[in-house]
Amino acid sequence: MREHRGLTGPSLPLLADFINSLLVDFACPRLYHTQALFGRIARRISTVSESQTLLYSDFNCPFCYAMHERLHELNVISRCEWRGVQHAPHLPIPMKPWQGTLGAELRHEVTVVQRLAPGLPIALPPGKPNTKPAIEQAAVLLRRDRAQGMAFVRETYRAFWCDGRDISDPVVLKQLADQIGASTENIGAIDEESRQMGRAWESAWHRTGQAGVPLLVSPERELLVGCAPIEQVRQFFDQGGS
Repeated sequence: MREHRGLTGPSLPLLADFINSLLVDFACPRLYHTQALFGRIARRISTVSESQTLLYSDFNCPFCYAMHERLHELNVISRCEWRGVQHAPHLPIPMKPWQGTLGAELRHEVTVVQRLAPGLPIALPPGKPNTKPAIEQAAVLLRRDRAQGMAFVRETYRAFWCDGRDISDPVVLKQLADQIGASTENIGAIDEESRQMGRAWESAWHRTGQAGVPLLVSPERELLVGCAPIEQVRQFFDQGGS
């Protein structure tokens, strides 16, 4: 089994560790030129979809947003099963502004993404929200109508990374669901089955042994970790990413 590595958002329980990981992951220019960045490492995956590539992703990670748009650009998003996970579950509801060191690191993330994906519409948000409410709403919609659910996922990324909206706010999520034409019974009412789906996504992500997002897992158990270059993404799918 092979792992292909790009830039990821860190998954750490404490804000202090989160800041430190950003300094390690993104501040060193050598990362862009090392074998480790796009290296291949054997890794066992215990749960893999038989028919589609799994896409583990988090709404508040700019690298996940960039990868999502990249998959649309390559017309392979339909070959992916999106699974929302929280790489920073400690973040508050409602979203709070990030200032000082946190604000500087957020600006740095956005700058890195702008270098990795020139032309990607992205603006500096005021902070980062907890994404559990958005992931659960996505799970509801995906269970009942995949196309509608995927439309919601894309609009939610854009609402946060282009408009800076607080996607932990149920009012914002309702507006986004209305925007994609979701039926009233599918908006805001998070049933236990959808919550269980979200927990299953999280557990399966942890079982991969990877702590970062975005993460692609092919039916052949190939991994593509992080916001990889477009040619590497194309090659991943050409070689069997479902």
